[in-house]
Amino acid sequence: MSRTVLLNNLEHHDLRVLAARGARYGDGEMLAPTFFGEFRELQAHYPIVFQKTADGGFRSVALLGLRPHENLFLEPAAGAADGERWDAHYRPMAIERLPFLIGIADEEPMVHIDLDHPRVIRGGEQGEALFLEHGGSSAFLQHVASLLRALHDGLGADAGFIAALRRHELLEPFALDIRLDERSQHRLSGFHTIDERRLGALDGAALQALSQAGYLQAAYMALASLSRLRELIERLSRRHAAGR
Repeated sequence: MSRTVLLNNLEHHDLRVLAARGARYGDGEMLAPTFFGEFRELQAHYPIVFQKTADGGFRSVALLGLRPHENLFLEPAAGAADGERWDAHYRPMAIERLPFLIGIADEEPMVHIDLDHPRVIRGGEQGEALFLEHGGSSAFLQHVASLLRALHDGLGADAGFIAALRRHELLEPFALDIRLDERSQHRLSGFHTIDERRLGALDGAALQALSQAGYLQAAYMALASLSRLRELIERLSRRHAAGR
């Protein structure tokens, strides 16, 4: 359950947010929604694929794991009895923003917070303060607001990228069969990738239009990111061998 409210410095002056990572803090997800403007940072660590939505469209997602509710980038933190570390230098914005989100208040996007999120605490010295002693926003909250704005705007702009991919029929379904041992196999399915052959066969005018919109570079970054599937498989195999 969640209890999402508009953040303000009167009711929430003593709220703090823990910086800890782990499944118990909302990080244990198989995928993270993203947008084409984030692909440059993501492609160095995560495969980028496309998932069908309930309305028949598509959305861009970064794969963090190969099985539902499993993030293969979460590893036990050395020397910590309770906690995990994120084993990559970059975390997707959709994960990094937790427990904050953009909500609409008076027809304007505003910072909201989930008061029931496990990273949210009241008072004490742990975690990051959201407000200064006299009510101004902390540097941490200013960073969060900037991140939320980039995510909100980026997810909105991604509709144009997806529309261009569909207009040129560049999305194709794919499935991945993974052999973990002699008795265990796993299949990843339900996602789409960019059809590299069709992309390369587009005429000059189409390629120029995609390039001018910033979509062509993003498409090739998504294609390049698929090399990260091998690393995900290796992470899953190690976890399987360890009985985790």
